[in-house]
Amino acid sequence: MRSYAIVLATVLAAAAVTAEVYFEEGFKDDSWQKTWVQSEHKGVEYGKFVHTAGKFFNDAEADKGLQTSQDARFYALSNKFTPFSNKDDTLVVQFSVKHEQNIDCGGGYLKVFDCSVDQKDLHGETPYLLMFGPDICGPGTKKVHVIFSYKGKNHLVNKDIRCKDDVFTHFYTLVVRSDNTYEVLIDNEKVESGSLEDDWDFLPPKKIKDPEAKKPEDWDDRATIPDPDDTKPEDWDKPEHIPDPDATKPDDWDDEMDGEWEPPMIDNPEYKGEWKPKQIDNPAYKGVWVHPEIDNPEYVEDKSLYLREEVCAVGIDVWQVKSGTIFDNFLITNDLEAAKKAAATVKETQEGEKKVKDAQEAEERKKAEEEAATEEANKDDDDEDDDDEEDNALPGEAAEVDDGHDEL
Repeated sequence: MRSYAIVLATVLAAAAVTAEVYFEEGFKDDSWQKTWVQSEHKGVEYGKFVHTAGKFFNDAEADKGLQTSQDARFYALSNKFTPFSNKDDTLVVQFSVKHEQNIDCGGGYLKVFDCSVDQKDLHGETPYLLMFGPDICGPGTKKVHVIFSYKGKNHLVNKDIRCKDDVFTHFYTLVVRSDNTYEVLIDNEKVESGSLEDDWDFLPPKKIKDPEAKKPEDWDDRATIPDPDDTKPEDWDKPEHIPDPDATKPDDWDDEMDGEWEPPMIDNPEYKGEWKPKQIDNPAYKGVWVHPEIDNPEYVEDKSLYLREEVCAVGIDVWQVKSGTIFDNFLITNDLEAAKKAAATVKETQEGEKKVKDAQEAEERKKAEEEAATEEANKDDDDEDDDDEEDNALPGEAAEVDDGHDEL
């Protein structure tokens, strides 16, 4: 009977954590056009996404994604799916980004929405559940955004998570667990983790400084004090600057015209600066006064910081100065192992991209060298033709010169 109970408990536990893939999109064909909705928000001229693997790739078909194609544009595209809740479960959000244009300023993140999102009116102020992914702008901003909406306000992670800034494909993975912990992975390698409560300002602090507490008036927090028995030496005071003893009045100096001559001033080598008594340990020192803390009456624990009751849509809502980013491999699931398996292809993809890119650059260098050689050869031929014309001119005749004017 006991064995049966153990088996039943095991089965029930397994059923409670059944792996689910809530959304998956790899853009393998043109069917994405039927499910992804382009925003038509008034007053914004949105950039166009194109279905391509880009200029360099590992597999021309398998690596196809949606690429931004117009510079200095907003982009807003979204896809709705069957809603779900991550209550008492893990939420994994993963996708890949390839900034093959060597992006200078622009977003590469996604947003996750509930079912209230108006896909035709998606824009930068549309409320979202979470925002995740790389953002690059100049040398100063190269971060992974992890932003959660909590009670109507967006909260950015307090840690600086650096993103990849090269031109190759990278997988970004966000894991949110029901124990209010999280992980961020890039290319299946953990780059950050921690507690939702500690790393976001969702809640007021647990402790605050006691407003009734004040530092006692006789509290001495000086570690050292001037030695009361120390005295200034009698020969201490010397002027900071003195007349240059080696200076002489110029021979052409006229006292009546130039005034009384005075030697220029120089730094005094005997100057010792302002005298101060030496420091000694303060016998009355009590240490640094620490303001006592009390429990914050406004703090209320929330064990459901992780919870997103209705996850219903995912979207790309970014601004890019320089277009060319490819978004691909979207996956929303509760199965971290499935996400890791999907992202395990990234090394092979990167190696293929590098190989093709290197070959393309080698071909471009070769072509440039050939064109330069051809141009140089043509220049030499022109110089030889000019020499021949001069040699063929009759004695006493100058070579015919076209002065640009027609004779009547």
